[in-house]
Amino acid sequence: MADFDPEKFEDKYANYFPELQQAYKNAFNRMNDRYDSELVHAIDQQVLNESEPFYVGDDDDYESTFRIELPDQPHDRLSGVVVEKERFDQLLERHVEEIETELERVFGLQ
Repeated sequence: MADFDPEKFEDKYANYFPELQQAYKNAFNRMNDRYDSELVHAIDQQVLNESEPFYVGDDDDYESTFRIELPDQPHDRLSGVVVEKERFDQLLERHVEEIETELERVFGLQ
C-alpha cells in the first residue's frame, strides 16, 4: 500500500504509476472472473485504456474517493464484440466501480 498524497496524485503517472496499474489489473481480474471475458477484455482494451482516474475528496476528508473519467462515446469505441448497448453500459459501469474500489484499497482509503 502506498502512502497517499492527494497533491502528488495530480501527477499520478509520475508518482503512482505502479499503484494505478495494480488497481486496474485487480479490477480487470475480478470482472474477468465474473462476466463474459471477451466483453470484459474488449472494454478494458478499447475503452478503459483511455480512461482517466481522478482523486475526489471533500474538504473535511471524511470521504475519500476516486472518479474514473471515460472517453467520449465509449460504446462507439467497441469493436470485435457484439453486445447490446444496455448490457455494455451496465458492465462498463460495474467495471468502473471495481476500479474505483480498487484504487481506494490500493491507496488505503477504504
